[in-house]
Amino acid sequence: MKLYYSPGSCGLASQIALREADQAFDLIKVDFKTKQTVEGDYYQVTPKGFVPALKLDDGDILTEGAVILQWIADHNPQAGLMPVFGSRERYTALEWLNFVASDLHKNMAVMFSPVVDAGTKARFAEANLVNKFEYIEEKLTGRDYVLGQRFSIADAYLYNVLSWTPRVNLDITGYAAIQQFMARMQARPSVRASLEAEGIAVA
Repeated sequence: MKLYYSPGSCGLASQIALREADQAFDLIKVDFKTKQTVEGDYYQVTPKGFVPALKLDDGDILTEGAVILQWIADHNPQAGLMPVFGSRERYTALEWLNFVASDLHKNMAVMFSPVVDAGTKARFAEANLVNKFEYIEEKLTGRDYVLGQRFSIADAYLYNVLSWTPRVNLDITGYAAIQQFMARMQARPSVRASLEAEGIAVA
């Protein structure tokens, strides 16, 4: 398999999941600006031009981070990355995946936009992100992971997006449960190996 990524982007979660599943894969770096890789034009891999993309051994291409995470979990049941089909716990994990993708990730993306000024970003964060952090803090209080004591792909995605906050000048250090979650995640070998592979400093 090949995982197409850009350092520090949302492909980190997919890489974490692949490592948790003990899967062999090649990392192919995508230049965000030029859409080029060592293989050439990234648009030839996916016309969307976004990361991550996962090229399967049969040549098929999967896109959309939340879908890639579910594919990894479903095709590696021995890793226990998602609760069993039909269980209430599975739907809770899916709720988290969709919350991170639609409410957290999309709003965080605004904070990276070069066409939005700093003042507007600050007001946007106050109106659209602070309440998300408060919700996450409440849900993580007293829990190791979003499902309780059990790690899942939803944790990989949540960690990935929350790790962007220092890059966009959002201070979440006052959220104790979130900080404990981030530290717990960063202690996982899969997370540390993924950060190192992307050239991101490991605290």
